[in-house]
Parts: sequence; structure tokens; C-alpha cells
Amino acid sequence: MTTLNWTVIQPEAWLLLGACVVTLVDLFVKDPGRGPTFWLTQAVAAVFAWLHLDAFGAGTTAYGMSNMVVADPMGHLLAGFAGIAVMIGLAYARPTLGARDMLKGEFYTLTLFVLLGISVMCSANNFLVVYLGLEVMSLSLYALTALRRDHAVATEAAMKYFVLGALASGFLLYGLSMMYGATGTLEIPRVFERIATGGINKEVLVFGIVFVVAGLGFKLGAVPFHMWVPDVYQGAPTSVTLLIGGAPKLAAFAITIRLLVDGMLGLAVDWQQMFIVLAMGSLVIGNLAAIAQTNLKRMLAYSTIAQMGFVLLGLSAGVVSGNTLSAGNAYSSAMFYMVTYVLTTLGSFGMILFLSKQGFEAEEIDDFAGLNQRSPWAAGVMAIFLFSLAGIPPMVGFYAKLAVLQALVSTNVTAYIVLAVVAVLLSLVGAFYYLRVVKVMYFDAPKSTEPLQRGAGVSALLAVNGLAVLVFGLLPGGLMAMCRDAIVKALAS
Repeated sequence: MTTLNWTVIQPEAWLLLGACVVTLVDLFVKDPGRGPTFWLTQAVAAVFAWLHLDAFGAGTTAYGMSNMVVADPMGHLLAGFAGIAVMIGLAYARPTLGARDMLKGEFYTLTLFVLLGISVMCSANNFLVVYLGLEVMSLSLYALTALRRDHAVATEAAMKYFVLGALASGFLLYGLSMMYGATGTLEIPRVFERIATGGINKEVLVFGIVFVVAGLGFKLGAVPFHMWVPDVYQGAPTSVTLLIGGAPKLAAFAITIRLLVDGMLGLAVDWQQMFIVLAMGSLVIGNLAAIAQTNLKRMLAYSTIAQMGFVLLGLSAGVVSGNTLSAGNAYSSAMFYMVTYVLTTLGSFGMILFLSKQGFEAEEIDDFAGLNQRSPWAAGVMAIFLFSLAGIPPMVGFYAKLAVLQALVSTNVTAYIVLAVVAVLLSLVGAFYYLRVVKVMYFDAPKSTEPLQRGAGVSALLAVNGLAVLVFGLLPGGLMAMCRDAIVKALAS
């Protein structure tokens, strides 16, 4: 169904209006805690998420804005989850920002523009719209990273992020321009049709795919385009690191599906090989480098690189021997992995924020020493997040890894089965550095014996977050069915 009205971008229009209203309202807010601004931002994000998830429930696909935008279940689901992730991130970040005199209106405005860029990327049906959404999201994240202007480390992280991000955006844009030159169209579905008919310059197109994969690899944080991840995760204020490591990963997954699956599934044999190399490199370097880290944020950064390796493995198993029979299973497992990873990483960084206080950043692994003696509840919730990241049952991380491995093994291709075995072995390596943090929390002597005194609201949210990680691990069927439904309908459209 093709529409030429504005209904297909209703959530994005609402979000843009909301961001402008938040900016104007904040000018008149005298409360140093920015209470009205915070709650208005949360309301805007909540309505945005509801609009997308309600549209996902309808299950329809619509095109608009001269076919430049597609409103389909996959885009709605990812954008809806991104809205929820931003709401959770803002709730975790608020107390810490207030204690460091960083609670300013621009933090909320820029966060809403990050979410707007994510939503535009999730609904893109045209190369230019993909790039537009990418730049709106990226420029806002660069500004957020540098928000603490008096902090040299944060400023350095922002510069690195900006320079390397601009380079990656250039790669992606150059690749898209070559794809346009080879196919003569900017519309993603038309690219798929031109490849299917064979009337294209395949050499130019494959060369363009190399640059597109490089750009996507940077946004996902995959090896060898991972060099920004540890420095930015460690250098940025933890409140911003939480935002960088959460919802933007859903947008990166969305444009990967849009560009490579919706647009270039006919050349999957070419880009899947690149993904396998990126996945193996990410699993090896991410897991091995994480072992040597003493800074928890940096360790979680290398952990992210390794986790993205699993996502890429799922994406690399969609087309086997020229047929797409396993596409729905492979891509839905990768989507499930990405969604549950975001849920878990929000909680991990949320706990770092929870333990931080004025003049003390709980960023080193040693800062968690003896946490069980000071707060058994906090240690238990953090252990849930770490067990999930390590893939230990019954946490959701175990089922996410199992789903990706099942997608690889079910291809009945020896090479994919070998990849699955290697991934399992490298996950065992990864379990070491997660369990090391658990050991520090439960068996090391605490540096301080004073009990934790933190807000009840954030404590409750962390508890719910931890409970969600456990419940989705025990009952993953509903969320997996949503991911599968979204992917199948995206492939059908």
C-alpha cells in the first residue's frame, strides 16, 4: 500500500515537535534538578514508543513521502524498543547528572534528537533517508559525548568519536554512491529488483558493498572498525556511554537489514563472507582484549565488540547455497540477540551509575569489591546482568546465543557448524572476565563498609530491568515471536 500523506511519519513528527517543545519549556525551568524537563522528555519518548508499538500490533506495511519512508513491523518494533531504551537510560542517568552539575536542558533535547535519528533510520526506504537519519543520530551523540566541557578525557573521547565517525560516514556514503551508480536508483526495493533482473554493473556494486559494510561495521563496533569503542565508552560520561551503547545499536541493526537484506539480498554471497570475517575478528579480539582490562567501562566496551560478533554471525547465515529458506530464522535470531543485548547493557551501565556518587566514579572493577557485603541486592542484580552477557542459563543472554548458534547449525553446512563451535569456545573465554567481576563482588574485601544510600526509583527500575533479563530468559517465546514476525513481514514487503 502506497500513501502520499504524512501518517507514515506520525511518530517522527510527534518526536520532532516534542523535542522543540522540550527545548522551549526548559528555558523557563528554574528547578536545578530539571524536573519538568525530565518528565516532559519522558512523556514525549513514551508517546513515541507507544505510537510505534501500537502500529507494530496492526501488522501492516505502508509507504509514504514518495516511497522514501516505509512503516513496517520491523521498523516499528525496533523504534519502539529504542524509545523504551532511551526512557530507561534517562531515568538511570538523571541522579548522576544532577550530582555533577551536568543536568542541563540540552542533554534532554540532544537525547530526543538521537532518538529521532534512530527512528528515521528504522523507517528508511531510500539511501538519502538512511544517511539523513545516521547524521542526525551521530551528530547528537558527538555533542552528548562532549557535554562535560571541563573534562579533558570526555573532550578527547568526543574528538575521537567525531573524527572516526566522520570517516565511517564517508565510507558509507561513498559505498551508497557507488550502489546508486551501479543500479541507477536510490530506492532500496528498486536496488533489489535491479539486482534480480541482472541489468547492473556487478563489479561496481560489489565494490560499493565493501564500503557500505565498512560503514556498518563502524556503527556496530565490529573489528577492525572497533577502535573508537573502548576509548569512547571509557572517556564519555557514563550517562552518555549508556545512551551510546543502547538504542543506537538497534538503529545500526535496522539499516543493516534495510541496505543489505532488503536491498542486496541477491548479492548475499558477497557480503555474508565479509560479515563472517568481521564476526570472527570481533569474537577473538573482543574477548581476548577484555581479559586484560581493569576499567569496567572499557571491559564492557570490548564485551560489546564480542557481542556484535554474535549478531554478525546470525546475519551471515541468511542465504545458504543460493536459497533463502533459513533467512527468517537467521535474521530474527540476530534481531532477538540485539534487542536483549541492549536490555542487558542498559542494566550494566545503570548499575555503574547507581554506585557512583559525587567525586567517585564506580568505573574500576575494584570499585565493586565486596559489593555483596554492602548491598546484597545490588550485587545480585549486577550478577544477573553479567551472567546474561556471559550466556549463562537461565538468563536471556543464554537463549540469545543459543538462537544464533541454532541458526548456524540448522544450515547443515560444515563451515557454519565450525563457526558455531568456534563461537562457543570463544564464549567460554568471555565467561572468564564476566565471572571475575562476580568474584570481586562476592569474595573480595570491600573498600568501604558504609551501606549504599540511593534513590528508591532507580533501585526499583534496576530491579525490574534485572527481572526482565531473567524472565525473558525463562520465557523467550513471546519476544522471539515478535522478532520473527517483524523480520518475516520485512522480507515479504
